Amino acid sequence: MQELTHYIDGAHVKGTSGRFADVFNPATGEVQAKVPLANAEEMDRAVQIALKAQPAWAATNPQRRARVMMKFVDLLHRDMDKLAEALSREHGKTLPDAAGDVQRGLEVVEYCIGAPQLLKGEFTDGAGPGIDMYSMRQPLGVSAGITPFNFPAMIPMWMFAPAIVCGNAFILKPSERDPSVPLMLAELIEEAGLPKGILQVVNGDKEAVDAILDHDVIQSVGFVGSTPIAEYIYGRGCSNGKRVQCFGGAKNHMIIMPDADMDQAADALIGAGYGAAGERCMAISVAVPVGEKTADALIEKLIPRIDALKVGPYTGGKDVDYGPVVTAAAKANILRLVETGVEQGAKLVVDGRDFSLQGYEDGFFVGPHLFDRVTKDMDIYKHEIFGPVLSVVRANDYEEALGLAMDHEMGNGTAIFTRDGDAARDFANRVNVGMIGVNVPIPVPLAYHTFGGWKKSVFGDLNQHGPDAFKFYTRTKTVTARWPSGIKQGGEFNFKPMD
Repeated sequence: MQELTHYIDGAHVKGTSGRFADVFNPATGEVQAKVPLANAEEMDRAVQIALKAQPAWAATNPQRRARVMMKFVDLLHRDMDKLAEALSREHGKTLPDAAGDVQRGLEVVEYCIGAPQLLKGEFTDGAGPGIDMYSMRQPLGVSAGITPFNFPAMIPMWMFAPAIVCGNAFILKPSERDPSVPLMLAELIEEAGLPKGILQVVNGDKEAVDAILDHDVIQSVGFVGSTPIAEYIYGRGCSNGKRVQCFGGAKNHMIIMPDADMDQAADALIGAGYGAAGERCMAISVAVPVGEKTADALIEKLIPRIDALKVGPYTGGKDVDYGPVVTAAAKANILRLVETGVEQGAKLVVDGRDFSLQGYEDGFFVGPHLFDRVTKDMDIYKHEIFGPVLSVVRANDYEEALGLAMDHEMGNGTAIFTRDGDAARDFANRVNVGMIGVNVPIPVPLAYHTFGGWKKSVFGDLNQHGPDAFKFYTRTKTVTARWPSGIKQGGEFNFKPMD
């Protein structure tokens, strides 16, 4: 069996804690590797190496740091297929979905190539008699990221690419469920020219997380995962004086107005609700048709589309729609919530509880489910299921539909499908959710905008990627300068190019 490693100081390093976690093949249920779980001493070693390496990297001019990102983009394209296959093998995603995971991270790396422009400060000439004033954006030092299993390529790159191009060193603690791609990314960015010790991958569980949160050298922490853990990390990190951004759970609503194109809406729900087996923080898990006729028409459109879904392993061909969930525990939790929905009175229109895939009976596959007549008091509405389960909550009118999205404690993403520009604008302006789609089911912003929810979906005041990332990973220093007046004699006539 393969034994994975940490990646410290430019080399693969075996764990020394004696503790390991199993890495499964979700399609077969078999353990395919074991990953070491770091203790506080192992984490401290990586941090001390990062602390020593960071000053020279910070002193490297932004153009040279950006060139590393340029080369990294080239290498990501070169190894796209290899990265996607490794990701699918440990996570269970289809190959196209895995490649999309890498691509959306790559796009943030592309944005980071603009670091020289994004790191420029401000200047005021003549702020007072003989006084100039200017600001500088300087790196924090050593930063850390704690990333989830569902996007093992994208979210690490969302964090470490801007952190590193700003001049920081970065400690990545990926999910222990699918750690191979983060290790591969660390190798690739060093091949692109990043000095050793600037990006290090330390695998682990809560012990490693707490070591990050309590380490006095680490200046900032990013996290993506469940809301309870986000609250814990945010509270403990902030109490230790760190800059912290934490992104938690979601319960994303899609409102379908009576004038919407029902085929377009149904197609959107199939992809947004069941893609990646529902293991996305931006998945649509609640459909809100407005009016009984709209609801009936939507259900009629959804059922044959759901019945036609092909569930299988990533090796099953290009027509596989989604694969297994990540662990047996995740599968059990999804099916438990489905049973709760039935017990609490929701109508299970498409029942995937008995789904079994021939030849993969031990895999973590979950059949697609569709609930109708779900109400706000049901557990399947209140909690994030993180599986291929779509709930339909019928609303009498637009205001009731809007209120459902606004009243839920989560506020990550939401969407409205309509042909009415007034309704769309009103919805976008009023709804208290961070990312809005208008006839777009999964409104994940592109890399040059920022990603972030509201309410209990986020803890912290700055979003991921885009301009906010450069604010999060730097601090501003403002200089006020006065120089004696006088004229300098002589001149220079040659232009010295930048090294």
